[in-house]
Amino acid sequence: MTRIALGLQYIGTDWSGYQKQPSRDTVQDALEIALEKFACTPLATTCAGRTDAGVHAVEQVVHFDTELNRPAQSWVRGTNAFLPDSITVRWALEVAPNLDGQDFHARFSARARTYHYVLYNNPNPSALLAGRAGWVFRPLDVERMRAAARHLIGTHDFSSFRAASCQANTPIKDMQELSIERRGDIIVFTVRASAFLHHMVRNLVGALVYVGLGRQEPEWMAEVLLARDRDAAAPTFMPDGLYLAKIDYDPRWGLPQEAAPPLPWL
Repeated sequence: MTRIALGLQYIGTDWSGYQKQPSRDTVQDALEIALEKFACTPLATTCAGRTDAGVHAVEQVVHFDTELNRPAQSWVRGTNAFLPDSITVRWALEVAPNLDGQDFHARFSARARTYHYVLYNNPNPSALLAGRAGWVFRPLDVERMRAAARHLIGTHDFSSFRAASCQANTPIKDMQELSIERRGDIIVFTVRASAFLHHMVRNLVGALVYVGLGRQEPEWMAEVLLARDRDAAAPTFMPDGLYLAKIDYDPRWGLPQEAAPPLPWL
């Protein structure tokens, strides 16, 4: 039995999230249908992190086990032949057990995950960014948002930013980075953590936008964090601008992950 890892990109606008559902209108459904058509046998996949409806992926990582012996590039081209344009396999790799005898696992071998949230800050919406970026028409103060973000760095209980439907075992996560960069009318939030709670990034962005609009002071973010109560924070922000950007793994796995994001606003 061979374990294959794949790197996926997808635009999530027309999909009901990553995880497969009875409706069969998710990214995982489309991927497994394509794999089965190419391999002529069902192949069950495991992903690094499930994304919600409308959320995109610069790089999602999945793995599956198979008895088939095919070159890596064959998995890329063969699977892509049966995928819609909004989902693409970017790379494939046969992953052997490491020196400790441990098997690669897309989810459990991950060390950290990085998300980008892309926000268009302009009085008028952009047709070119519809579904690809969030939108706020009132001016946002990036310096105020950066001051608020500093309260979130480190290991904390993020219950205030956790969806009611979250199934994570613990709300305690290690926030390693939360940077905010403005490029003209585009604001990019980059969030890196050991793992994330359900809706956590969208809830963080919603709270930061409140600060950027002047509805709350930057110190309010520390109060929200300490409250450990979802009602203490701002509403969940729209999914449109959220991108799963990168999954960090030990280099010994040798995954051919892409170094630079392909989108100009990232």
